[in-house]
Amino acid sequence: MDVTVEDVTQVWPGRRGVDVVALDRFSHRFASRRFSCLLGPSGCGKSTLVQIVGGIETASSGRVRITDPAHREMVRPLGADSVMVWQNLNLFPWRSVLDNVAFGLEMQGISKTERHERSRTLLASVGLRGFEGHLPGQLSGGMRQRVALARALILERPIMLMDEPFGALDAQTKIVMQEELLRVFDETKKTIIFVTHAIEEAILLGDEVIVMTARPGRIKEVLPVDLPRPRSLEMVNSKAFGSLFDRAFHLIREEVMTSMAQQTMALETR
Repeated sequence: MDVTVEDVTQVWPGRRGVDVVALDRFSHRFASRRFSCLLGPSGCGKSTLVQIVGGIETASSGRVRITDPAHREMVRPLGADSVMVWQNLNLFPWRSVLDNVAFGLEMQGISKTERHERSRTLLASVGLRGFEGHLPGQLSGGMRQRVALARALILERPIMLMDEPFGALDAQTKIVMQEELLRVFDETKKTIIFVTHAIEEAILLGDEVIVMTARPGRIKEVLPVDLPRPRSLEMVNSKAFGSLFDRAFHLIREEVMTSMAQQTMALETR
């Protein structure tokens, strides 16, 4: 599915009657079956954008069109073809791993036998065979993240929206989850929009890196990532990877400095 964002602006009510412009006329076509990474400083509207695409938030102006490339005249409702994966996971602590993964199917009225069978198969594919009866609190951070990924994948929606899903993981676990996501993408070819602060992560995962400005969030530059797939961490040491990293770093550095200045100013005017 294609995700076409057209002149989307998002304005939030601010303190003392001063509105905050989170996104300013953001336009981009996230192509079907491609992995797009949004890279930008804190507060630039990355998370706001994916929530608008997912139908969780309503844009102040502009529009988002979800279309099948084979039937571009048919515009789908926001959220009907997408699933969100959050940093905080939102797993139900009182439900077993199996029932957490099966939750979406349960809401669709799928029988217990079928949803458990499908959940077991998916859990095995992400390396969690034998943990079906555990509660989330009994798992490591990386294992909980795998449960959240399986819960999203089981819905079989063509668009996956990921808001810094690996941001809270330790370095080693993050590497494992990045490899897992690369495997999933190679197998499913979903349309993925992935929010991150990490340059290396954006280049390793993405087909393109959309570098955003400090608030209000606009597109500063779109970097195509022409590294071959399947990807591996060995690519990080390649000349091509290094060139992309240097370009992205120089683009983002100025925006991070601007964002820090904005935060300082906000504190001083309280």
